[in-house]
Amino acid sequence: MRQILELLERDAQLSHDTIATMTGIPVAEVGAAVAAWEASGAIRRYKAVVDWDAVTDDPTAETVTAFIDVSLAPARGVGFDDVAERIARFPEVRSVYLVSGSQDLRCTVDGRTIRAVSDFVSQKLSTIDRVRATATHFVLKTYKRDGDSFSAPEPDHRLPVTP
Repeated sequence: MRQILELLERDAQLSHDTIATMTGIPVAEVGAAVAAWEASGAIRRYKAVVDWDAVTDDPTAETVTAFIDVSLAPARGVGFDDVAERIARFPEVRSVYLVSGSQDLRCTVDGRTIRAVSDFVSQKLSTIDRVRATATHFVLKTYKRDGDSFSAPEPDHRLPVTP
């Protein structure tokens, strides 16, 4: 059954028929499994991965992405969970992870400008109780996201095969 989830994660537009053909699992069983995962929340949503740099119809729609490392003081009984959940509620925040290393959380934040991200860090994030320090890293170029490469594909140099 993990095969079904891996296929959907790679391409959410696959039909149940296609998944059944690829896995050898009956179509009805695929449909029932997907419906159960959607109902239980295991499948959160279906989405497209967009290369915004390739979208040229609106030059003002540019977005700045930053990774923000957050150092916290843990609290008895909740550790870092309460602060992480509070940070996750901000609309600018795309993801929050508890990480190993010198920092405790890594957040992915989007903003219209560097100033917007800076204001988020200084006015919202750093003012949360138990936040001891932040380190902001701005994304300069995206090469790969969510398993999708943003590099131009190499041309096919194979010789044609003729019968």
